[in-house]
Amino acid sequence: MLINWYGEGCFKIVENGVTIMTDPVESYTGLSAPRFKTDIILKTIMNPLTPEDEKPVSANAVSGEEAAMMIAGPGEYEAKGIQILGWPLTKSGDKDVLRSIFKIKTDDLSVGLLGHLADFNDPEILEELGEVDILIVPAGGAPYIAQDAAAKLIRQIAPKLVIPCFFKVPGLKRKSDDATEFLKQLGMKSVPTEKISIKKKELGEKMQVAVLTL
Repeated sequence: MLINWYGEGCFKIVENGVTIMTDPVESYTGLSAPRFKTDIILKTIMNPLTPEDEKPVSANAVSGEEAAMMIAGPGEYEAKGIQILGWPLTKSGDKDVLRSIFKIKTDDLSVGLLGHLADFNDPEILEELGEVDILIVPAGGAPYIAQDAAAKLIRQIAPKLVIPCFFKVPGLKRKSDDATEFLKQLGMKSVPTEKISIKKKELGEKMQVAVLTL
């Protein structure tokens, strides 16, 4: 599995020739949106669905190519051999938007995507999420989950690899903390890296953290 990060919650995840983009970068963030061909767009936050929202949206760089499959909101999905499970965070955040967390399952690896998680008060979802190999979690504090609470939640889930997101980077317009305090709360260190290329057999028994750079 190959993983790149583009700031906030935007990742490019490639596995078995299938490309997933999570939470595309919005212009108001001050960050540049990536342009690459993607098969699946996965959004962890959305306004209440309207008929317009249900239409497929293309994030492909080349016009005229087939639109990517849009997944937004809880449910069970399958596309191109990738299974995606989503749960609503009904007890987290405000009532004007729907926040969801997802589990991406491939033949080899499972990825937990906590997205725009603010407060977590859903132990039943934690049980359904089950074991994950890789966990992507907000690490910059408010308006998302506090860094100490994120560290506590990670210990409960116990993934093999933690990838932080939604932390301070150059060009980001909103206020956010960097990942330093998050790593301190987790009691771990990480050497920043541009991308991750990982196989199941390369994940050790001890939890690791990978801080990605833009």
